[in-house]
Amino acid sequence: MSDVQRTVSPVDGRLYVERALATPAAIDATSEAGARAYTAWRRRPRAERMAAVAAWIDAIEADAARLSEELTWQMGRPIAHSPYEIRGFVDRGRAMLRQADEALADIVPSAKEGFTRFVRRDPLGLVLVLAPWNYPWLTAVNVIAPALIAGNTVLLKHSDQTPLVAERMVEHARAAGIPEGVLAYVHASHADIAGAVRDPRVAHVAFTGSVLGGRAVHAAAGGTFKTVGLELGGKDAAWVRADADLDFAAENIVEGVLFNAGQSCCAVERIYVDEAVFDDFVDRAVKAAHAWTLGDPTEASTTLGPMVRARNAAAVAERLQRALQGGATPLLDPTRFAAADRGLPYLAPQLLLGLARDADLVAEETFGPVCGILPVRGDEDAIAAINHSRYGLTASVWTRDNDAADALAP
Repeated sequence: MSDVQRTVSPVDGRLYVERALATPAAIDATSEAGARAYTAWRRRPRAERMAAVAAWIDAIEADAARLSEELTWQMGRPIAHSPYEIRGFVDRGRAMLRQADEALADIVPSAKEGFTRFVRRDPLGLVLVLAPWNYPWLTAVNVIAPALIAGNTVLLKHSDQTPLVAERMVEHARAAGIPEGVLAYVHASHADIAGAVRDPRVAHVAFTGSVLGGRAVHAAAGGTFKTVGLELGGKDAAWVRADADLDFAAENIVEGVLFNAGQSCCAVERIYVDEAVFDDFVDRAVKAAHAWTLGDPTEASTTLGPMVRARNAAAVAERLQRALQGGATPLLDPTRFAAADRGLPYLAPQLLLGLARDADLVAEETFGPVCGILPVRGDEDAIAAINHSRYGLTASVWTRDNDAADALAP
């Protein structure tokens, strides 16, 4: 097993970051530092912890230009879009700060003579955060900010594709006055991280990633009685009713398919359209997709960048090829996406017709800029098609009738 972690940029295939992997002894020392720091950190007044977290968020906001550029080089998102994630990190972090006092307040039941009764929310201890490459800032802040505010300490392990995100988070935490050990990172192998999951000093594990990865985390934590939070893959559906604003729906649904090269847990991966407006929607969706520009993500005009790795793009291309061999009809002209000539991981997007509801491309997570459009007959048929999946996460209803949408939501 290599003791070095290498990040190859999808932009141009060059080595972008190289880091030594932490040894088991180094991971042990970092975990011990986090466990020890917990005692003092949890005893700090909440207002002091919140002030430190606020300063951390401010420091990251001030460094947004550098962080956005690094993100583009590490995972390929267009520089036109990368700043949105830093903005989202800042907005979410500040929203959590605004809600903290209410969320962490004591729960006081009805009065009982002779007793003072309350339920207090206490921190757990050391939290292990396993963050993915596709939204490394957003997914991490969802756990790190509330954990630190509540009085926990955090050990952060980011994907080997986005290691600089972990480093920058800790760098800015130190600058913001968050003590050593309260927020730390490691670059480590999967095997050694499995050991960290089992470590009795780790009180909670938060993992965002694939179903396979989630199973591995769950297995490693089995029998330890620690809490585990898993946010795994999805096969998210969009349902376009006959009364929808088709221009609006097509533009936004296609964005849901193509943004981040389709590499989002909540990307639109199945589109169901009422047969009464099917052809009209398809025409608009094709037009919307052809407006996207596949190219070098460091250029401001690019809206669709490469996929994160050549092997990821190859897996999506293979699934697309199987669908075409099975009789699916492609709707997009690959020659309109000139950067596809650069080869993988630059993959031309595709929308498809003629897929069966249980086809591989419809049933399994794609995680790339490829999606099928399928006709359905009204709400009942649409809901049956959407629910015919082993995945969950999100779905959307496109309609002018808010009452109908509310009725469908449960």
